[in-house]
Amino acid sequence: MATRFRSGLLSAVLILVALAAAAAWYLGAQPARDEAVAGGDGPRTLVTTLRSEPATFNRYTGAGRAYPTVLITGLTHAGLVRINRLTDRVEPWLAESWEVSGDALQYDLHLREGIRFSDGEPFTAADVAFSFAAIYDPRTASPFADVLRIGGEPLQVEAHGDRHVTIRFPAPYGPGLRLLDGLPIYPRHLLAASLEAGTLGEAWGPATPPGEIAGLGPFRLARHEPGQRLIFERNPHYWRTGGGGDPYPRLDRLIVELVPDQNAELLRLQAGQIDLMQSELRPEDYRPLKDEADRGRLKMVDIGTSLDTHLLWFNLTGAACEAGRPWLHHPAFRRAISHAVDRRAFAETVYLGAAEPAWTLVSAANTTWHADVPEPALDRDLARRLLAGLRLTDPDGDGLLQDAAGAPVRFTVLVQKGITAAEKGASFLREQLAQVGIGVDIAALELAAMMSRWGKAEYDAIYHWMMWTDTDPAGNLDLWLSSGSAHLWNPGQPDPSTEWEEQVDALMRRQVASTDFLERHALFARVQEIVAAESPALVFAAPHVYVATSPRVTGFTPVVSRPQILWNPDVVTVE
Repeated sequence: MATRFRSGLLSAVLILVALAAAAAWYLGAQPARDEAVAGGDGPRTLVTTLRSEPATFNRYTGAGRAYPTVLITGLTHAGLVRINRLTDRVEPWLAESWEVSGDALQYDLHLREGIRFSDGEPFTAADVAFSFAAIYDPRTASPFADVLRIGGEPLQVEAHGDRHVTIRFPAPYGPGLRLLDGLPIYPRHLLAASLEAGTLGEAWGPATPPGEIAGLGPFRLARHEPGQRLIFERNPHYWRTGGGGDPYPRLDRLIVELVPDQNAELLRLQAGQIDLMQSELRPEDYRPLKDEADRGRLKMVDIGTSLDTHLLWFNLTGAACEAGRPWLHHPAFRRAISHAVDRRAFAETVYLGAAEPAWTLVSAANTTWHADVPEPALDRDLARRLLAGLRLTDPDGDGLLQDAAGAPVRFTVLVQKGITAAEKGASFLREQLAQVGIGVDIAALELAAMMSRWGKAEYDAIYHWMMWTDTDPAGNLDLWLSSGSAHLWNPGQPDPSTEWEEQVDALMRRQVASTDFLERHALFARVQEIVAAESPALVFAAPHVYVATSPRVTGFTPVVSRPQILWNPDVVTVE
């Protein structure tokens, strides 16, 4: 793919200023960093970063959906199957093989022999049955409970001996065992008491001693220094090996530094203090890092267009109406915003050209499931007419619309603090919407605070990164279904609150149940058309994905979805 970044003196100057501002933070953190890696780091220690502290080590909880916990889970745990991010196909993992019944409702899984958790305890079919029981227990309040249902009914899971598990689906399910990707199997011997007490949803919080956590992944947590770093060591009982029988993981240690500022993160990479940035490169990072790569001091990889994008979604739970702003709930208001924003200029300004205009929730990079929904034309006159149809006018001619009660047409957008693409994107939207009389305020919050506001429905709109758990729409039912816990604009509805959400629910249930690919494709295309028309969430650009590493990092094949390199962590190593 050809490079699409714009260059210029102004961009270079801004980068230098930002890096200089980050230097003080970086130098202040350096002694702690030196202490973390001093005396014992051999050639097989990799240092990477995270933007924020994990709110929990428990992937089964609502807080476990945040990226820090997702990444840590991938390092320390494993599932029965996994989707290979390169081939997009289901692979055997803890289950080495399975048979499917003639009606495609029952799967008989055979677990690998001799696997142990990182604390040395044997892994058996009882751990699988326990994990499903923990997820389905309503006291756990696990988002997986939504995902692991078909037609609203849970899977039936039974253990037979140590190595045989039967999973029976309540109804036909097109993607089959793909449903289980991303589901970590947890140790019954450590968590059974919590499940019995109804407190499993609170287990493995951020203050849990590392020795009380065990998994089946390539690493185990050795030390957690809150606000500073997490240190992982290789799991001595890990079950995977290389083609020649070489033990995995290939790394001895993996250090995750907590670096909330992306400029400081970039500075550390250039100084050789970290090996890998967890964040994909910002457009303004490209030129200085390309120069470093040309001199052999870094590696840069152009992966392609991202599957994941930033979304602007609105609070449609009823809070806006109660606050006297019913226009936030009206699809015409959201369509007006869509027509008011120049998506090409958005890609050029926010991403310096390293992005493609986008307007559907499903990225065009998802070539299997993306529907060809017409692009909303840039038409600010149409936007103004839509707003006028909602009785939003500018009686005093000051450029800011008012509603029928004389209140300003203004809303607040929450963004994650320190994420450049989010902050720049929200600022660009503010400037664009001002041209049609809509006022936008921006509030940058830490991730935990922002997600807390979302969970309590205490917000107008949020502009945040959406990370898909699967390319297949059936793997994201918690987003598409109105009852889903990740139905961003109005999660967990007991019944659909709108006619269009009821339509989407019905279409998605048919889509999931079908084993005919062409039928599934047509049904999901209709879902995308409805969601685009109602616009509960808006997309403006899909960025290109570039990653950078130190020259030491080898053995990886990057993918466009996060984590781009550590999606396959046991094969990554350093020279």
